[in-house]
Amino acid sequence: MRMEEEGLSDSQLIDPREKLVLLVDDDESLLELLEHVVQKEGFRTDRAMDGPEALRKVDALMPDLILLDFMLPGKGGYEVLRELQSGGNGHIPVVVITGRQLDRKQIEMVRLESNVKEFFIKPLRPAILTSLLHNLLKTRPPDINRGPGSDRGPLSGGIL
Repeated sequence: MRMEEEGLSDSQLIDPREKLVLLVDDDESLLELLEHVVQKEGFRTDRAMDGPEALRKVDALMPDLILLDFMLPGKGGYEVLRELQSGGNGHIPVVVITGRQLDRKQIEMVRLESNVKEFFIKPLRPAILTSLLHNLLKTRPPDINRGPGSDRGPLSGGIL
């Protein structure tokens, strides 16, 4: 859904530099790709590589949104979601991204969590992720030519 469809004009959208996205994944190379894609859209980022680190960083940094891998060492994504809610941080929107194949019932169970805004199975297209981030955080995308053939860099048509 586009911002205009939600009744927001460009003047009502926030600069993405005002928003912090916490990236949580135990795969360093995927974290680097996510960080590149998210920062290219103007967002500030921080990283965590396991569940306990993610929870510590949430308490310390109070991110505006969390990109959360579901399969993590220490505490899994579902445990992190539950602890966010029980620890008073259930208001922070979470986008779950996982490489694990889950059945429909498991996916629906995760989607029912109040702070889960979207659920993706890897691989994921960067354009879909960045559009979702801007919509959830009500931010203004960078002022670049997004038309066909525009060069958005090596990840523009790729997958995460």
